[in-house]
Amino acid sequence: MTDLALASDFPAATRDDWLKVVENVLKGAPFDRKLVSATADGIRIEPIYPRRADRAPIAGRAAGAPWRVMARVDIPDPAGANAQALEDLEGGATGLTLVFNGAIGARGFGLPASAEAISAALADVVLDAVAIDFDLGPEAKAAPGIFAALVAGLGVDAAALDVSFGIDPLGAAAVRGGLADAWPALAADFAAEIAALAKAGFRGPFAVADGRPVHDAGGSEVQELAFVMAAGVAYLRALEAGGIPLEEARRFVYARLAADADQFLTMAKFRALRRLWARLEAACGLDPAPLRIVGETAWRMSTRRDPWVNLLRSTVASFAAGAGGADGLTVLPFTAALGLPDAFARRMARNTQIVLIEESHLAKVADPAAGTGGIETLTDELATRAWALFQEIEAEGGLAAALQAGSVQAKVAATRAEHAKAIARRKEPVTGVSEFPLIAEAEVTVLDVAPVTLQAAPLAVAFAPLLPGRLAEPFEALRDAADRHLEKTGVRPKLFLANLGPIAAFTARATFAKNFFEAGGIETVSNDGFVADGGTDLAALAAAFKASGAAVACICSSDALYAEEAVAAAAALKAAGAAHLWLAGKPAPEQEGPVKEAGVGGFIFMGADVLAVLAEAHRVIGV
Repeated sequence: MTDLALASDFPAATRDDWLKVVENVLKGAPFDRKLVSATADGIRIEPIYPRRADRAPIAGRAAGAPWRVMARVDIPDPAGANAQALEDLEGGATGLTLVFNGAIGARGFGLPASAEAISAALADVVLDAVAIDFDLGPEAKAAPGIFAALVAGLGVDAAALDVSFGIDPLGAAAVRGGLADAWPALAADFAAEIAALAKAGFRGPFAVADGRPVHDAGGSEVQELAFVMAAGVAYLRALEAGGIPLEEARRFVYARLAADADQFLTMAKFRALRRLWARLEAACGLDPAPLRIVGETAWRMSTRRDPWVNLLRSTVASFAAGAGGADGLTVLPFTAALGLPDAFARRMARNTQIVLIEESHLAKVADPAAGTGGIETLTDELATRAWALFQEIEAEGGLAAALQAGSVQAKVAATRAEHAKAIARRKEPVTGVSEFPLIAEAEVTVLDVAPVTLQAAPLAVAFAPLLPGRLAEPFEALRDAADRHLEKTGVRPKLFLANLGPIAAFTARATFAKNFFEAGGIETVSNDGFVADGGTDLAALAAAFKASGAAVACICSSDALYAEEAVAAAAALKAAGAAHLWLAGKPAPEQEGPVKEAGVGGFIFMGADVLAVLAEAHRVIGV
């Protein structure tokens, strides 16, 4: 085949060449402010990286092998759970995640941990043909033993099954805020339980080091990785103390990570965990072997408002986890934040993965990020910082001791607070919620199943819990309040857009203001402006405001027109009865005083505290 060499006539471009072009585009603006960002862990993200030709693929999932497409089995009614499981398997799922009530990922639902429920939920499932993963909580402690008895009763060879038992006492304790007993006693019970399952013929893995408690609670990638490492080491120590050789014990532990819509960070996180675990095994005198890592799309990124966007977020997260080397992946259905998903939402969850595997052939390349400058750098940074944080946890006496001391929770809380600030100011936009809200969205359906109520188990050792939360919740609370106002009064909260000048002058800021206020459930009433004889017809502006039924208004136009007309427009709107006025954009310093004197009470702009402004708008409107 002839090599066309289409670019052979062009000189090779260097980084310096690229920087010269960038400098011309930036026109003096700071490079670091415009093109460089940072992660929650302070890792610097450059706009461009050189290729890393020195890097080989990270050993993980077998080359060319697809990850397991795991479907959640979480309907509390066992018969319904069984019907859903069989439908998912027939629809292309290759594994089942048995979610028990009280588990980290149950979200208020889940199977009861009884022999009758587990047997009924798995009826007609060919156990040696699918992968099974357990998502357990303290209330489901008996589930692995019940499953083992079921397998024995069916005469199935336990060694032939691909079962991950999900035993995770420290992860459950982190979410619950305490341990049922001191860790040394629980560690001995933990090791004895796993030894019994291994003796029954199961290959494992049995214990999971789960990062979801940290990610759900708003933690960073480094904090999640360090938590997983610390939990994994605690479990290895417990197994070794229970008489299980370390060479065997390391095969009994696997990891679970959250996969979110930050594609590159998610890919790097999965890759970094493999490097971290290999380093740990080497430090233990073992020849490193690939750690089994499963993923679940992130709970904290899911939204109740405009939930269809969750499909996009989950697709990106699935891509990232798959490309990052996940051995199995559970995709949360796009309506999960609203309740128990129906068959359609579950089908979309599994098909998201099936399309990536069967049509996009994403699994055909082993570690596709290998050698990619940006992702390799992220992987290195995450691994280095996570190892350092893991060492800090170890220096405190291990994960149980660190949780009791509250150091893990304090670090996660600090990161969560930074996320909250960024969410409030839309520096971390939530599409469909804080950005581009769909105020008249159609409802989606979920199953009419009430959440499971559990009796809190007594805790012998109590500490602050890692409470799960979703990033969209503060905006959703405002939307909920606006909806209650609509139900109570028959009228949605409204804001009048006081558009000044021709359409070209106000469109950008009117669109900004519409998205800004509708993120709080406040309907914006717009218009084509009120131009008359080269200026604004203030009488028509005031009349339109009165006719809108709105109590508040936002003035929208260009900086030039603000200088000419904002003061008069504000005075006219206040005279017409506006209870509060905002102006879209930051006025020039010399204009700010006069427009405030005329009645403008606040300004909305990129970087403003959107939640604070919306809360004030609700208060003024009477929501």
